[in-house]
Amino acid sequence: MESNTTGTGKDFAESARRHGLRPVLLARSPARYPYAAELGLDTREVDTCCAATVTAVCRQLMPTGLAGVTSSSEYFMHTAASVAAELGLPGPDPAAVARCRDKATQRQWLASHGVPVPDFAVCQTRVQAHDAAWTMASPVVVKPLRGSGSEGVRACADPYTAASWAEHLLAGDDIDKVLVEREISGPEFSVELVDGEVAGITAKHLGAKPYFVETGHDFPAPVAVHVAERLGSVARDSVHALGLTTGPAHMELRLEDSGDPYVIEVNPRLAGGLIPRLVRHATGRDLVGEVVAGLSGRPVRPVGTGDRYASIRFLVPPRSGVVRAVTGLDLARELPGVVETSCAATAGTTIHIGHSFADRKGYVIALSGDGETAGKIADRAVAAIAIEYLPPGSDHSADHRTTQ
Repeated sequence: MESNTTGTGKDFAESARRHGLRPVLLARSPARYPYAAELGLDTREVDTCCAATVTAVCRQLMPTGLAGVTSSSEYFMHTAASVAAELGLPGPDPAAVARCRDKATQRQWLASHGVPVPDFAVCQTRVQAHDAAWTMASPVVVKPLRGSGSEGVRACADPYTAASWAEHLLAGDDIDKVLVEREISGPEFSVELVDGEVAGITAKHLGAKPYFVETGHDFPAPVAVHVAERLGSVARDSVHALGLTTGPAHMELRLEDSGDPYVIEVNPRLAGGLIPRLVRHATGRDLVGEVVAGLSGRPVRPVGTGDRYASIRFLVPPRSGVVRAVTGLDLARELPGVVETSCAATAGTTIHIGHSFADRKGYVIALSGDGETAGKIADRAVAAIAIEYLPPGSDHSADHRTTQ
């Protein structure tokens, strides 16, 4: 049901076919997903914001042998889980998914179960955000209660900035509360889980503050064994506390200066940012395949065949503008160790920087026998790619490399 437009959305459909299933895409606008036509998927135009409508369409599919209902988009995970439960199909507990989708409820639930989370406050006004930031002794992070991909998330160095950003968010049509939390300044990691068990740990690279755009990932994370064990332990405690022990979970954590991990958020889905593909490149383990198997009632058999390291670096344009040309793609893909490259920006593309995952216009993935080398190759590859802009009112292009 629905999906992200690239990456794991296509991977889910291909994995379903490998399991002998016939994938059917339910979407309000199936044409939004280029991979549907590419793969020749059976698509149904459905109001996916209405669980009753989705349930009715799924009932029509049941005589042909409906195996499961899911989504690769966080925004539709609760509806998918609710429909699966209604039809007696495998899936996560809808109540657990709902707890995850609201960041305030999630934080309160985790804190009540003794899981380490940053100090936080739910705020409905500018004044409340100011006072919360003052009490927590800034810096803080201010974010919407619902959302994904770092949309609307900003670090605020002082109470005045926190109040201003909260006011900006609260002016949105569908936002009436924001979360203000103490900023944990250490490195960020994600833990990927399937059916409540750790499948791996990813190191995250972030762009410049005050935003939190993810610019790259390294898998497996190059951390000491005791750090990995602590991150994994907190991750398991979190999903078990939330009741999210069926299907996938993607957790983000940060380390305090003391080395203690704090949970930033728990997402009731597989990781975005092509992390499942990194896992497959590095270890041979197919997380998408495991999720498809589990949510269609098939045995889940984790299989890993390698012990390599994979790194992804995203093509993040440095500014808004109209693209004149993109150069260096051939050079990037020819570097030894590069296994994937992709770029959505082409001549004539209008780029708008919104300080979220949507800023990313391409990526490179590198593979190596050690983590440091994989990261260096990926860094070199993305640095080789240049976006040339066409300045308004000028025939001259400006060359801006994509590295920070």
